[in-house]
Amino acid sequence: MGDKANAHPGAAGRATAADRPSSVRNVVLVGPSGSGKTTLAEALALAAGAVNRAGRVEDGATVSDYDEIEHRQGRSVQLSLVPVEWGGIKINLLDTPGYADFVGELRAGLRAADAALFVVSASDGVDGATRAVWEECAAVGMPRAIVFTHLEAARSDFDEMTRLCAETFGGDDPDAVLPLYLPLYGPQGPDGHAPVKGLVGLLSQRIFDYSSGERKEVPAEQDQLPRIETARSRLIEGIIAESEDETLMDRYLDGEEIDYKTLVEDLERAVARGTFHPVLAAAPAAEGSREGIGTIELLELVTGGFPTPSEHEAPAVTTPEGSPRPQITCDPDGPLVAEVVKTASDPYVGRVSLVRVFSGTLRPDETVHVSGHGLTDRGHEDHDVDERIGALSSPFGKQQRTLSQAIAGDIASVAKLMRAETGDTLSAKDDPLLMEPWAMPDPLLPLAIQAHSKADEDKLSQGLSRLVAEDPTMRLEQNQDTRQLVLWCLGEAHRDVALERLRSRYGVQVDVVPYKVSLRETFGERAGGRGRHVKQSGGHGQYAICEIEVEPLPPGSGIEFVDKVVGGAVPRQFIPSVEKGVRAQAARGVAAGYPLVDVRVTLLDGKAHSVDSSDAAFQTAGALAMREAAAEAKIHLLEPVTEIVVMVPDHYVGPVMSDLSGRRGRVVGTEQAGPGRTLVRAEVPEIEIGRYAVDLRSISHGTGQFNRSYARHEPMPPQLAGKIREQAEKGS
Repeated sequence: MGDKANAHPGAAGRATAADRPSSVRNVVLVGPSGSGKTTLAEALALAAGAVNRAGRVEDGATVSDYDEIEHRQGRSVQLSLVPVEWGGIKINLLDTPGYADFVGELRAGLRAADAALFVVSASDGVDGATRAVWEECAAVGMPRAIVFTHLEAARSDFDEMTRLCAETFGGDDPDAVLPLYLPLYGPQGPDGHAPVKGLVGLLSQRIFDYSSGERKEVPAEQDQLPRIETARSRLIEGIIAESEDETLMDRYLDGEEIDYKTLVEDLERAVARGTFHPVLAAAPAAEGSREGIGTIELLELVTGGFPTPSEHEAPAVTTPEGSPRPQITCDPDGPLVAEVVKTASDPYVGRVSLVRVFSGTLRPDETVHVSGHGLTDRGHEDHDVDERIGALSSPFGKQQRTLSQAIAGDIASVAKLMRAETGDTLSAKDDPLLMEPWAMPDPLLPLAIQAHSKADEDKLSQGLSRLVAEDPTMRLEQNQDTRQLVLWCLGEAHRDVALERLRSRYGVQVDVVPYKVSLRETFGERAGGRGRHVKQSGGHGQYAICEIEVEPLPPGSGIEFVDKVVGGAVPRQFIPSVEKGVRAQAARGVAAGYPLVDVRVTLLDGKAHSVDSSDAAFQTAGALAMREAAAEAKIHLLEPVTEIVVMVPDHYVGPVMSDLSGRRGRVVGTEQAGPGRTLVRAEVPEIEIGRYAVDLRSISHGTGQFNRSYARHEPMPPQLAGKIREQAEKGS
């Protein structure tokens, strides 16, 4: 691992189909936006010979040939696969977005990978979101390594960043996070910053100088030796502490020189187990060089230290009905179990699914069973169908390279799966299975939209269904109360990408309209009303009079209708007509146009005509009586109150509680949620938290999370209710 050799181990460049699970490594690149993940993936592809110095292969593809939206925004917004080969090993590099709005793509990358490479800018540090992902990986034992980028930046400090990462990621054992290499610096420039020109391999004590454009071994200078020896001793002790040979530490402390091969083997085992996390460094290549500083070292770490798919336990499987099935293994001859980790629409080939095969072998043109998780609550169609897949390919930017098969452990693109969505399971049609879903965050930022024109209206439904099929972190809602079409997103960047994809990919132009919350109305006091609908203008007339009393009921009671008519003042056949008119008016509202709830309406008296009375006349009279009663009574506007649970680091609890109070919220309790984190429970009017997904991120510097659930409706403050009534009157 690491500083084994000076020559390339026969890099084949273009990745092909793997022939056995042991020749595959699936590695996800994780880190904040701007840390250099995509640049690093390109550098690794260049070092492995997958692209030339211009970043292209012979068919013209480039690693950076991604979505046009990414080019326009200057950042990754989706999961991308970069397959390369090194030393006969196929490495599937999964480049994930670093921006919090696209955490669904990150989660998909974590699901498809067997190890994670955390990319940290040496000039910016570790953010809260990256720390949270590290903890998530630690919880499932995923092997992790750290690579520092931006070492060429003036503010970069390798030693300080190493200390910070050991403190942040090491937890109780900071010696589990140690560098395998130290940067080799050149002469200081005018700004006082010394550029990185190479690396020092601590285990072998070999010095690799890249300044000439090639990786060359040079002898260590005398003034470098103390720093190298100190770091090397600490690294050896860290490796030995993770060794399965319990005698090794005693032998080392007694002065025995531990064999280099033994150290490397113990290091590789510790990395694969996820108990030791090496720190490496990467810097741009010299002009004209194919080898970026640290790229060969990273490729050797991935192939030598990261686990094969067979060493990573697969998710649990059941039948589509939920019956448990035996644990699957990474066996190309086993039952077919694969998962769609990403869905995209290509303008030329249609829907393309990126699939991780966990068991069995996937072949072109075979019929498979597609099982979904029934995310109907998020606007997805429920589906459990057989489909014939199209061609298998290996993506490289926008290009798709044909594969003959995809075995257990490998990742491939599948064409023509028209019903499959992100998160779905592919299995044998005669033995359908369903994989345990991965955790997806709830979208909590509402986006109310409407078609821009009649032509857009015709295409809107299909465009939205495709959008949510690609991205399970979006939720589509047709709100029955407000009659709005609402697309729920994770944040503003997520929202902007959704709108742009609707326009550019599906040809649908939409208008964004203000999001409405589901308000209600109710009576604040008892009131009476008389509805008189009498029209006689020749011919058959209309005659209906009814008298009602309306009184408030406890929350959640709905509309209760009581008949107390005596003596047949209102004929029996017309009493249901009065109720129908009352309920129709309640649905339309009596003050500001919102549904009326939680009242008892009592029919007391009325009059009818033997000829002119009718069902329609008494419906109208019932509605008129409701309006008259409302005009005489105090009407409350009820607003939905949401219960929210916010989890933040302890030092953000004060700002979060202060912000909630400013939103008319009531904090109902706090509790510890693990080391250094607190849960804050509060009840907040929904009208005050439309942008809370964005605002919490700002308050907590990206470290806060929250979920929400409906609690109840309660009266809105009179001043605010008055403003809403005024707006309703202006709009009517």
